[in-house]
Amino acid sequence: MKMDLSPARGTRDLLPATVAVRDHVLARITEVYHRYGYQRIETPALENIERLTGGQGGENEKLIFKILRRGLAEIPENLDDLVDLGLRFDLTVPLTRFYGNNHAQLPVPFRSFQFGPVWRAERPQKGRYRQFVQCDIDLIGEESVLAEIELIEATTEALAAAGLPGVTVRLSDRRFLSALAESAGVAPEAQGGFFITLDKLDKIGWDGVRKELLGRGFTEDQVDGVQQAISTAQGLDPAKLADQLTDALPALPEDVAADLAATTGALAAIGDLAWEFDPTLVRGMGYYTGQIFELSHPGSASSVAGGGRYDQLIGRSLGKDVPACGFSIGFERIVDLLDNAPKNDALAVLHESDVPTAEVLAVARELRAGGRQVTTIRRRGKFGAQLGRLQEWGYTSFVHVKPGDITEVRPLAVRETS
Repeated sequence: MKMDLSPARGTRDLLPATVAVRDHVLARITEVYHRYGYQRIETPALENIERLTGGQGGENEKLIFKILRRGLAEIPENLDDLVDLGLRFDLTVPLTRFYGNNHAQLPVPFRSFQFGPVWRAERPQKGRYRQFVQCDIDLIGEESVLAEIELIEATTEALAAAGLPGVTVRLSDRRFLSALAESAGVAPEAQGGFFITLDKLDKIGWDGVRKELLGRGFTEDQVDGVQQAISTAQGLDPAKLADQLTDALPALPEDVAADLAATTGALAAIGDLAWEFDPTLVRGMGYYTGQIFELSHPGSASSVAGGGRYDQLIGRSLGKDVPACGFSIGFERIVDLLDNAPKNDALAVLHESDVPTAEVLAVARELRAGGRQVTTIRRRGKFGAQLGRLQEWGYTSFVHVKPGDITEVRPLAVRETS
C-alpha cells in the first residue's frame, strides 16, 4: 500500500519559490527593526500548560495543541490530567516568561524581536493554518505612549520595505472600551466575555454580536447601550479626539483621553501615514490593558498586523507589573499579498558532462567571488527546454561551460537552440 505523502491537515510544504518570498520579507522586516534597536530572541515551542491556559489568551486557549505526559502507571479518568505541556499559540505569552526569567541580563527598556512558528488547532481553511509563522516586536519597560508610537512607526515602515505600503492604522484603547461597557451596565468581571464577543463584530456584524451577547446572559439594554456609545464615538475629528471622547463618554478617565491625544498627535506628524480612531476595535486577547491597534490593507479582508499594551502580563512571571507593549505582524498574510518572488541574480553554471569537475568548480568559485548566487547544474536534454526549467526554478542568468570553452554570463530570457 502506497504511503500518503501529503502534509498533516492544516499544515503545508513550502517550495523554494515560496521560501524565497518569505526570506525576502523577513530580511526587509529584520533590517528595519534592527535600525530601531530591536534585538532578536528565541523562545521554545513548548510551554507549561498552566501558563498557556492562564486566562489571558482569549479564544486561542481553546485551540492549544496539548502534550501528554509520559511514563504514567495508570491513565486518569480526566484526560487533561495527563497534560503538562502545550505548543505555543502566540509569541507574547512565551516572551513574558522569557523576560521574567532573564530580565536581570537585559537592558531597560528592552526591545525584543521574535520570528517563529506558532500552533493553533484551527479548522483548516483558506488562509488559516494550524501551523503558521508570527513576527513580533515588543517594547518592555517603557510606560509612556512612546512605545505605542514607535511600534506603529517601525512596523508600517517594515511592511513598506517588504513591499506592502498603503496600510491604515486603526487605533483604540481597552480602557476606553471598559469605560464604555461600564457605562452601559456591564460589570468589570463580565467584561472579558463581553469583549470576546464584541471582537467578532467585523465577522458576524451587530446582529450576530447581539445574538451571542444575549446568549451569554447580557441584557438588551446593555447591548443597546454599548452599540449606541460605539456609534457616537465613530467618525470623531482626529484633531479634537480627546475632548470629543470625553464629551461622548463622561466616565472616561482623563489620562486615557490624554494618552490617546498624544498618540494620535504623533501619528499625524508621521509623513503620509493613514490612521483612524476605531471604537469597534477590540483585539481578542485578554491581556491587553491600554491602547490597541491594527493595520489594515485594501488587499486583505483581515488585519495584517495587530498589537497593544499589556502592562500586567509580565507580573504573572515576575511578581511585579512591568509596562509592556507589542506588535505582531501577520506574516502569512503579508506573504500571500506579495505575488512574485523577489528578483535576484541567481546564476546557473550549466556544464557539459565531459568538462572536468575541477574546471566546473573553478568557474563557479570565480563567479561567487563577485557576490552572486551560483549553482552548478549538468547539461541535460534539449538546451532551450532546460533554460526554460531554470527560469521556472528562479534562475535569472547562466553560463554554458563546454570543453575548452566558457560562454559569457547571459540572461535567461534568451532562448538558445545549441
